[in-house]
Amino acid sequence: MSAALLAPDSEEEVARAVAAAAAAGEPLAIEGNGTKRALLRPVQAARTLSTRNLRGITLYRPQELILSARAGTPLPEIEAALAEHGQHLIAEPPDTRALFGAELPATLGGVVAANLSGPRRIAWGAMRDHVLGVRFVNGAGEVIRSGGRVLKNVTGLDLCKLLTGSYGTLGVLTEITLKVLPAPEATGSVALRVPDLATGVRALAAGLGSPFGPTGAALLPEGAPAFGLEGTTALLRIEDFAPSVAYRLDRLRALLAPLGAPRLLDAETSRALWRLVREASLLGAAAGEAIWRVSVPPTAGPAVAAALRGAFAARLLLDWGGGLVWVAGPATEAAHAAVTAAARAGGGVWTLFRAPEPLRAAVAVLPGEPPPLAAIAARVKAALDPKGVLNPGRMRAGA
Repeated sequence: MSAALLAPDSEEEVARAVAAAAAAGEPLAIEGNGTKRALLRPVQAARTLSTRNLRGITLYRPQELILSARAGTPLPEIEAALAEHGQHLIAEPPDTRALFGAELPATLGGVVAANLSGPRRIAWGAMRDHVLGVRFVNGAGEVIRSGGRVLKNVTGLDLCKLLTGSYGTLGVLTEITLKVLPAPEATGSVALRVPDLATGVRALAAGLGSPFGPTGAALLPEGAPAFGLEGTTALLRIEDFAPSVAYRLDRLRALLAPLGAPRLLDAETSRALWRLVREASLLGAAAGEAIWRVSVPPTAGPAVAAALRGAFAARLLLDWGGGLVWVAGPATEAAHAAVTAAARAGGGVWTLFRAPEPLRAAVAVLPGEPPPLAAIAARVKAALDPKGVLNPGRMRAGA
């Protein structure tokens, strides 16, 4: 282990390490297993503080749908424990190892810190919606607890949602409590070949607006040839008890029939295909390419896609009913400018999700905040990390 890497074995050691860094005014790069180092801006720090040794499930009550685990617990370990009791993580967080070329799995703390959610977000909400409690070390080396281990708790300021998606810039997560749910007994999907993206978004909107409760709504601009899906394909997923899934898939097929010839996908095919959607593997992004995530109103997705295809050889994947546009393309400032312009024109926001370090250091990786919101964010940062030692510059230059 490198001398520049700190990997404490306890929350107390994390607090001492952060307190020492604050006293010396030395910034720390905060990570779990380091799987997402190529996400957002590179952090300039002489030392890295990793939570990889803070492992283990500390509380699991299947009957109460509650699980607590230390931040460095690998996600597959948590998923396996839940599966033994027929339960799962609600937000369906993606496995990003392929996108980032990582060997080690993501940790629970890393997924929560990045607020990563998969296709099920459209039905059940984002990762932050299921975080009930956190323990973390702030930038002064103080241990803070927020939230609790029950579904209904009132604890004043909701630091759980504040820390979720803060990318380690406000505190080092040490333990997280999540709400979980029973995993569906069965699943299946309806696939519909469409002539263009606009028709595909209309098909997804019809499914999402129906009473049949899809838990996934994606648009595959290039189809999925390995699954026999050629051309632009709209994909809707149903998850529930087996009889309910069969009935609702049949009704969805009838609903979409006026738009084409819907095809039913069985459970095995559906699970495999949605795994690729969740992980954005269908982009086929090469190692040196950049990947962006653009979030817009679903009806704006086709226009954003058209603008990007006109600017460069963009490869696309649309999730969340067309509202999340994954983009892969050349890691250049020109391509980045085209993505940001398309996102603004569509009334949305963007994230430079993966790119070589020179590009991430040269451009804004997130949109700028309106002045009032930026002022609030600065006050929150000053309160939780007064010396600015936690992941400085990760989200924005100089912050």
